[in-house]
Amino acid sequence: MKKDTAFNLILLSTLTVIILFLLILIFSVVGYINWNKAAGIFLSREILFAIKLSLITSTVSSVLAMALAVPAALALSRLEFFGKSVVDTLIDLPIIISPVALGAVLLVFLNNTSLGRFIERNIFEFTFEVSGIILAQFIVILALAIRLLKSTFDGIDTRYENVIRTLGATRSKAVFFVTLPMAKQGIFAAFVLTWTRAIGEFGATVTLAGAAKMKTETLPVAIFLSLAGADVQRAMVIILILFFIAVLVLFAVRSIGKRGLYY
Repeated sequence: MKKDTAFNLILLSTLTVIILFLLILIFSVVGYINWNKAAGIFLSREILFAIKLSLITSTVSSVLAMALAVPAALALSRLEFFGKSVVDTLIDLPIIISPVALGAVLLVFLNNTSLGRFIERNIFEFTFEVSGIILAQFIVILALAIRLLKSTFDGIDTRYENVIRTLGATRSKAVFFVTLPMAKQGIFAAFVLTWTRAIGEFGATVTLAGAAKMKTETLPVAIFLSLAGADVQRAMVIILILFFIAVLVLFAVRSIGKRGLYY
């Protein structure tokens, strides 16, 4: 018991150090802000625009990412096919590669290849546009969504699907009526995590869509522009807004989880 107590103390001490470090960082931001000016900064037209744009683009990119990630994750989890290990490895590339590099690759593709130029001229213009923000966020979060969903589907016993298939159901019916309902919790969690990653995305966004005020100015871009203009006070207020959004989302997820509203 004494050995267990010592081990537990080590675990709790490690957790305490991490939490204290995070709290110190948060309170350093809170302490730096001039609260007499904070309300004016928060309610400024530019910051409200950045908040609105961030919420819209992160939601759209997350919905698009989940729409593709669910079938892709199901394929990786349930099917066996030639080259699966290669595909499984390639899927993780956007997670490993720097977001700035991803943005640069997208920029080169859209402006220096025949297919990319065709897309830009005839379908969607992404370079230095709001649609570019959505594309950049989408590329960054897609791999994360697939990986999270694959873990969810891997954790669901295939016997449940096999039972309904023995009753004459097709694979698609087994997926829609058994697998997906059982994966609700994991799908919801994956959406929330990809959304929070999207709203904080900067590197790929600024490389592809630029950092134009009141046009492609998301919250992370607004922080960059504030620091570039030596307006640290404004940057800290925006950082606090991102902190608040993140905490609000995480508490909402935990609250919903405890009530079991998405089971």
